[in-house]
Amino acid sequence: MIADATIPALPRGIRLHEDKARGGFTLMAPERILKLDQIAHEVLKRVDGTASVATIVDDLAHTFAADRTQIDSDVKAMLQGLADKRLLDLTDE
Repeated sequence: MIADATIPALPRGIRLHEDKARGGFTLMAPERILKLDQIAHEVLKRVDGTASVATIVDDLAHTFAADRTQIDSDVKAMLQGLADKRLLDLTDE
């Protein structure tokens, strides 16, 4: 389980990319492209290698005036899924 103090970061060679031709955003990795929905994009644009999961969740809850508890569980599940696919590094502080 991801802790609130965990700091997510995109590993070397993986980047968030705006796909202007098709519209939307993708997560680009060597020999892989993951098309992102709007929610995943909102989360990943806050992943800068310095912000903790708690900071990201707080910002999303504030920005969208949404329930922090629901956002917390959804964000942690998404980040864990990306980490399991080696598309995201998770560092415990």
